[in-house]
Amino acid sequence: MNIHEYQAKGVLAEYGVAVLDGHVAYTPEEAESAARELGGPIQVVKAQIHAGGRGKGGGVKLARSPEEVRRLADDMLGMKLVTHQTGPEGRVVKRVYIEAGCDIDRELYLSVVLDRATSLLTFVASTEGGVEIEEVAKAHPEKIIKVTIDPVTGFQPFHGRKLAFGLGLGGATLKKAVAFMRGLYNCCIERDASQVEINPLVVTKQGDLIALDAKMNFDSNALYRQPKIIELRDLDEEDPHEVEASRHELNYIKLDGSIGCMVNGAGLAMATMDIIKLYGSSPANFLDVGGGATKERVTAAFKLLLSDPNVEGVLVNIFGGIMRCDVIAEGVVAAAREVNLAVPLVVRLEGTNVDRGKQIMADSGLTIIPADDLGDAAQKVVDAVRKAA
Repeated sequence: MNIHEYQAKGVLAEYGVAVLDGHVAYTPEEAESAARELGGPIQVVKAQIHAGGRGKGGGVKLARSPEEVRRLADDMLGMKLVTHQTGPEGRVVKRVYIEAGCDIDRELYLSVVLDRATSLLTFVASTEGGVEIEEVAKAHPEKIIKVTIDPVTGFQPFHGRKLAFGLGLGGATLKKAVAFMRGLYNCCIERDASQVEINPLVVTKQGDLIALDAKMNFDSNALYRQPKIIELRDLDEEDPHEVEASRHELNYIKLDGSIGCMVNGAGLAMATMDIIKLYGSSPANFLDVGGGATKERVTAAFKLLLSDPNVEGVLVNIFGGIMRCDVIAEGVVAAAREVNLAVPLVVRLEGTNVDRGKQIMADSGLTIIPADDLGDAAQKVVDAVRKAA
């Protein structure tokens, strides 16, 4: 789960991470009022969407008066902001963040991320702030500093000093950097964050360290113990299909292919997507209904697949262990009847109550193409879609 910049800064501030004063605004009038309250010679108007690259897309502007803040906010609110992360469809800006300015001396990069290779939180830092870290890693890998934290010891001062020295920080700023980094680490641990990115992390002319931007995402599987984080969720920023899937406890990710997939188990889902590619087509989604899905959840999953206009065919691939094949069959038949299925449907069932499941589909009167194994299923759904085209 992702949150907005202003929300991330609010969370980080609770851990002693230095951020600038700012206020969120939903109207130009609120933006102007926020600017007057902040005062100072400069304010920054920032579009709030769940995507990076806002500055390049015109979503971050400097203003030198409350009236200018109002005008810029009026321009941003309601605009479709397109960045390299939103794709060409962009995101509609529904709120802006009005933030105080500061005297920037240097721009750095700092993040804490869960390293999937080691299963440990790892600090990533660079002297190249304000630039996409992927570009830095590609062009100047020597400028990337990594420090992995052992959870047994947790964050220690020497971790912070190593990072600070690598960033060229010293004196009083170095001490501030160690405290800053400790706050980031504690926030990640206590709030179940999978990533916190500060880009840029600025050093002011007064020697202070400030998070000028902040992005946070959280482990969705841990949200049950993070009620305050759940309150920050903005459903408008999420794919509506994925929001609907979460309501039914389905693991769903929309992709850009044409073959809808419904599978039980993440490993089997990945293998199913791979074999669809092998046979010359592309998956329209990742959808894992889980091992203990009910008929109602299967029905909801099937409807979710067909709500995607790009789906030209559906492949149901179930290996029934905990999940019973007859439950899958009942859900598929119920959903297919309800939505008036108009695309080819291939079903491969194996495992618990498989014969009962096949009989349910055979007796349904629906045009369901059975498959014997995964390769056979992939070949049949790809061929059926091509014939229907």
